[in-house]
Formats: sequence, structure tokens, C-alpha cells
Amino acid sequence: MKPIAIITGAAGLIGQYFIKNAARWASDWEVHGLSRADLDLTDQRAVDQVWRSLKPSAVIHCAALSRTKDCERDPQQARRINVETTAYLARCAKEIPFVFLSSGEVFDGQAGWYRETDRASPINVYGQTKLEAEHRVLQNPKHTVVRIVLTAGTSLNGDRSFVEDMSRAARSGKALTLYGDEFRCPLPAGVIARAIWELMNQEATGLYHLGGRDRLSRWGIGEALLPWYSELQGHLIEGSSANHAGAPRPPDLSLNCDKLQALLSFPIPGFRGWLQDQMQREGDLWDYESTLA
Repeated sequence: MKPIAIITGAAGLIGQYFIKNAARWASDWEVHGLSRADLDLTDQRAVDQVWRSLKPSAVIHCAALSRTKDCERDPQQARRINVETTAYLARCAKEIPFVFLSSGEVFDGQAGWYRETDRASPINVYGQTKLEAEHRVLQNPKHTVVRIVLTAGTSLNGDRSFVEDMSRAARSGKALTLYGDEFRCPLPAGVIARAIWELMNQEATGLYHLGGRDRLSRWGIGEALLPWYSELQGHLIEGSSANHAGAPRPPDLSLNCDKLQALLSFPIPGFRGWLQDQMQREGDLWDYESTLA
């Protein structure tokens, strides 16, 4: 019998790609996805029952309250889901590999190209809860934290990725203001799933960064997407973060990924290069099965 790997947040964007690509990148594992509909991770008794039933040999923890505005609106709920639930799962997994998906939002964004050794200084509730959860997870030397930033892809309900958010808003007739002075290093969810499966199969532990090779402004990301999403035409407006009125957003969350890249069997792509390559292929733009084989 194959060892069992649990994927939490299986209905989320990255969780879906973990499940979708498991046959290829995790053929040695029996993969069980757990969505919110399957299990309330904040219910410790229910978690214990599922744990005893499945007897997992590894856990990849994707579930989170990840919308920044939701975390700002309800900090207690954000801490309950992002910190307390993560800490409890990590304790349940104290003897097995546990991979926690964290965020570049643990940085204030004043520098960019952050390394794992750089000082974290979050400026919003989401980043604060992710950083606290990281500390809990890394208390166990068998466990792993991977920081990501901005994820592209296609979800089952069409409401999980930034690309889907932009497309939906444009189709409804809304103008999209994209900051020319806010930088990210976006990466497709399929790339993230493959990288983390490889990391787990190597039993690599500790802290890693995972982002695309391209440091792009929000405006640059929008421009890169225009050839693929015709509905965005005429709806993109270049703006400045100086006029931002919502939850605090770090200006530059580009990540240095050299530490993780040294362990992978494939090169981490840049966002523009990925899109150009996919233009030559058929099928789902965000499908990772046909690329970097």
C-alpha cells in the first residue's frame, strides 16, 4: 500500500493543482484532498477523527484565510484559521513531513528579491498570521515552510486566482486599476504544485521561497495577460499605490528562490516566459502536464 498524503484546502486554487497533478508528480503517494466541505479544520475533534482514519504519512497544508481584506475585517478569525489551525495540524504531524504554504506577505515590501535569511516585518494581518504560523511549524525540524506570492491558474469555480478576478471584473464592465509601482513575481499553480511535490519527496525541511523569475508590476502583469484575455482590452488603467485606500499592501514582494531552485529537477519559469511558451501549445493555458516534462 502507498503512504497517504493529505492535501488541505483541496478546493482552493493550489490545492486543486496538487490533486490534479498527483498522478504525475506524486505517483508514490495515495493522495487525499480535504476541502472545507469535507472537514472543518478548526474542529479539533473532527481533525483527530480523520487523522485516526487516514493515518497520513505526510501533510501539505494549503488551507488558509488568504484574502487580505477578509483578514483585516476579522483578525480573530484570521488568527484562528491561519495560526491556531496550522499549529494544531503541525502537532498532529509531529512525526511526519508537514509542508506549510506561507506567503511573501511576511515582508514589508521595502526591499524586494527577499531571501529566506532576510528579516520578516509584515504590515497587514494576513502577513502577521502567516509569520506566526511559520514560527510554530518550524519548531519541528522535520517540517517545511514554503513562501509564495501571487498564483495564476484556473479553479473549479473560477474565483480563486488573480487572473480569474481580473477577468470576471472586466466581463462585468469594471475598469481595473493596476499599480505600476507594486511588484510581484507571479507563478502558475501547477509549477508550485510540482516544486513542492519534489521538495517533499526529497524530505527537504526548513524555509524556502518560491516565486517566478520575473519581477513584474501589477500593470506589467496585466499587459502580459492581454493577448490571452481579450476581455481585459480597454479595461486596464495604470495607477499608483500612493492612492491605495484598502488594507496595507507591500510594494515589492519579489522573492529570491535560489535555495529551492538548487533542489529542483526543472527551472522555475518567469511569468512572461511561461505565457510565451504556452502560446505555442494547445489546451489549458495553466495546465502543467504538458510542460517542463
